[in-house]
Amino acid sequence: MAIKAGERMPAGVLKTMSAEGPKDLTSEELFKGKKVVLFSVPGAFTPTCDAKHLPGFVQLADQIRAKGVDTIACMAVNDVFVMNAWGKASGVADKVLMLADGNGEYAKALGLELDARGFGLGLRGQRFALVVDDGVVTYANIEAPGQFKVSAAEHVLSQL
Repeated sequence: MAIKAGERMPAGVLKTMSAEGPKDLTSEELFKGKKVVLFSVPGAFTPTCDAKHLPGFVQLADQIRAKGVDTIACMAVNDVFVMNAWGKASGVADKVLMLADGNGEYAKALGLELDARGFGLGLRGQRFALVVDDGVVTYANIEAPGQFKVSAAEHVLSQL
């Protein structure tokens, strides 16, 4: 069952790249006491994700943060090295925190896993954007298959 507004984010561990190398980041560290926009893409460097989804959040990061958001985070079922390279290639700097859900465990915990084996991508995470306030989802924007509307940065900004 997919996570909904009003529900608490599940416990889990994601990976991010630090100056010292890959680092675990717990969901508690990510969400406790903060307002977070967490958006997920099916894969780094894939067409819509690379051309529209991530760039939208990079471009609107200052406006989103001005609405009281502490962290904007991008999650994908990719390894931490791919997420780091994608962040560098996309010029995210400190605007978007790149999070790796390498085995898809957090996507599954959210009830938002995606079977993309038919496209040769294996098991991934669905395209979505969540607004999370101190660990509780206030908006759950989950895309219909093949769509890119409600998880776009512009739509999320309109909800803040």
